[in-house]
Amino acid sequence: MTLDVIRAVFLGIVEGLTEFIPVSSTGHLLLVGHFFGFDDESFGKSFDVLIQLGAILALLSIYFTRLWRLFLGMFNNREDQRFVIGVLVAFFPAMVIGALAYSTIKGVLFNVWIVCSMLILGGLVLLWIDRLKLKPRYHDATKFTLPMYLGIGVMQCLSMVPGVSRSGATIVGAMLLGADRRAATEFSFWLAMPTMVGAFAFEAYKSRAEFAAGNTLLIAVGFAVSFVCGWFVVKTLLGYVARHGFALFAWWRIAVGALGLVALFMGL
Repeated sequence: MTLDVIRAVFLGIVEGLTEFIPVSSTGHLLLVGHFFGFDDESFGKSFDVLIQLGAILALLSIYFTRLWRLFLGMFNNREDQRFVIGVLVAFFPAMVIGALAYSTIKGVLFNVWIVCSMLILGGLVLLWIDRLKLKPRYHDATKFTLPMYLGIGVMQCLSMVPGVSRSGATIVGAMLLGADRRAATEFSFWLAMPTMVGAFAFEAYKSRAEFAAGNTLLIAVGFAVSFVCGWFVVKTLLGYVARHGFALFAWWRIAVGALGLVALFMGL
């Protein structure tokens, strides 16, 4: 049991630290499961699904005051109404494609070879976007145009391929459409709320038969660690990205993807 608790802590750290940065939490969890053997009965699909809720709640707790103001403003403030509609417009493509292509995504794309390749490719894209001489027109995530919200939502659909990264796809999409780094990163947080809650609910429903066999202590530990690590990342990421860009995440992706491919070629 002690070893299992340590493994639960490790998975919680991986989930919490990678969920909101552009490195692909799903890809990292798949690689950890493959190379470290964290995919047995105690650490199956239901475990990964439930500890993701810790990261979701970390984000919601940090944005609670702003969410509450936004909720109240929906009844009498046109700007708040427009932003809520924009988030829902951005969420719509992933909701539709995720529901229609769920079996294909899980059955075909959840492959460690694909994960490693996408990590490397995504890292190169981040290096490219960091070096582009972009001229941002939008410095506030709540002021994007509705077509821009839709375009970001379409870009988010690329993250259904493990290793691409949901936050990475939305940030790159927002920057190419005119947002600065900080606004693009913050909108990735806003879009994460309906996307992650929806994905969690859908995945939890699909995996409901596994929950009865789950280990409550392990889930609680992974959930708590994921919450703490996710909270830390959300509180620090905006300032870091605004000052330093995405190079650190890009090189991390490339290194992990390359090491993963080497290990796979060696038969590990």
